[in-house]
Amino acid sequence: MKQSKLKIAVTGGIGSGKSAVMRILAEEGYRTFSADAIARTIYADAALRQKVAEQFPGCLDARGEVDRRALAAIVFGDKEKIAALNALTHPYIMQKLFTEMDACDAPAFAEVPLLFESGTAQLFDRVIVVMRDLPARIRAVCERDGIGEREALLRVQSQFDYENNSLNGHTVVYNNGTPEQLRSRVVQVVHEILC
Repeated sequence: MKQSKLKIAVTGGIGSGKSAVMRILAEEGYRTFSADAIARTIYADAALRQKVAEQFPGCLDARGEVDRRALAAIVFGDKEKIAALNALTHPYIMQKLFTEMDACDAPAFAEVPLLFESGTAQLFDRVIVVMRDLPARIRAVCERDGIGEREALLRVQSQFDYENNSLNGHTVVYNNGTPEQLRSRVVQVVHEILC
């Protein structure tokens, strides 16, 4: 594969520092994309909105738009409902993400939080997994979302367990130090991938 067309996923658990890694990549001049940003726009598609409304009654607001908070309340804590929602939305998200990345003539980095859960890791040329110690992740989630430690821990535990699953040779970036140390590691990893 031509280095200029590489598609590289950046993933990791909630609070691991994926967004910090993506900021560093953007500051270093790389093209960056976000599956979450795309996910916030997919409900404009009427067909998908209808499928989601049928599967999850009560998720539409008075205007007929998907109420993301209501939808989250419906599916949170229920693995079957989360899997059903992901089965509906992930194909839309990934199609749009790859359309945007395919238009890029440079290495493209995509933040994909549910990469392994969605079974889409093999679609990328390389995968960078951001890892961070559990207490730091919980603090980050509490600060970012304004929630307590117990709720943050529940969110962490509801996701893919990066610590206890094989990462199949994917590149790991540990985010347990200073922002400067993270930047240095990201720059080093990208150099190794592209050279």
